[in-house]
Amino acid sequence: MSNVPAELKYAKSHEWVRIAGEIATIGITDHAQHELTDVVFVELPAKGRKIKAGESCAVVESVKTASDIYSPMSGEVIEINQAVVDNPGLVNTDPYTNGWFFQLRLSNPNEAGQLLSGEDYKKQTHA
Repeated sequence: MSNVPAELKYAKSHEWVRIAGEIATIGITDHAQHELTDVVFVELPAKGRKIKAGESCAVVESVKTASDIYSPMSGEVIEINQAVVDNPGLVNTDPYTNGWFFQLRLSNPNEAGQLLSGEDYKKQTHA
């Protein structure tokens, strides 16, 4: 049974977003990390990079596959989580708190309206 925090927004591609004002924190969902199994490598976008919603901007490698990570929203990367680069297992053990990937300063906060609620994401993943 996947953990799907109700306060977050979700992309169909299995990323989550926590929005605080104009800042969005982004990571991958509990469902996604279960599908990947043991995460062994995380490559994050560079600080200062401008990203459009839906753009591939990070890579996660597990023991079985490599997956592109897509930004659910548009903005400029203002922070990356070095802890997850140094210890990729955080994605498996704590995807919603210590396992976040990067933060954006949003260029279009209204894009959040196109993301899924926790309830809708659960329906999509049958969580």
